[in-house]
Amino acid sequence: MKTVPLLAGMAGLWLAGASLAATPPDAAAIARQGNGHGVAPCAACHNADGGGQPAAGFPRLAGLPQAYLLEQLDDFASGTRRNATMQPVASGLSEDERAALAAYYSKLPVPATSAAPAMDTQQKALGERLATRGRWSQGLPGCEQCHGPGGIGVGEHFPPLAGQSAVYIVNQLHAWQKGTRRNDPLQLMQAVAGKLDEADIAAIGAWYAAQPAAGEHQP
Repeated sequence: MKTVPLLAGMAGLWLAGASLAATPPDAAAIARQGNGHGVAPCAACHNADGGGQPAAGFPRLAGLPQAYLLEQLDDFASGTRRNATMQPVASGLSEDERAALAAYYSKLPVPATSAAPAMDTQQKALGERLATRGRWSQGLPGCEQCHGPGGIGVGEHFPPLAGQSAVYIVNQLHAWQKGTRRNDPLQLMQAVAGKLDEADIAAIGAWYAAQPAAGEHQP
């Protein structure tokens, strides 16, 4: 005689559990406070507005393509992309949390960038030449052939470079040179970075850091 109420109660509990399980992660809370399971808040390195910390080499995340951000988080988690800071963070996030954070940061407005360090005339000319035309005598294409005019980014595999931290860009070019970063399509960046010397790398980083980011919010 009590079977129907019992079944109804069990169904109610199941529906409540399913509802809780279907609740998407709160990406904004993870960004500000961490996920409560040992992962530090993203804002500790990338700032509350997602603008990063240029001097420390922590990149801007705000406004980057969602698919690109998710790919990087997944690659950090799997070890395909190696970084002592990001690997434990990404691996401590669930798949749903990584997806939620990628969507969250992709929708943040691009904050105004701080003034980039001044370049001398020679470095500026070298950075602009490599970015826009490359060095075809060496088989080196211009950066904008993949990353778009002014480094605004193209699709999900070629992220914006304009307004990004010079320290971050330099660090990534070194990582591709050394093979500690290998998650680029068709190993294009490994081939490009292998043809750059230290002066080239510094000039490219400084030049792109000085370019206005697409969609940058002006105060």
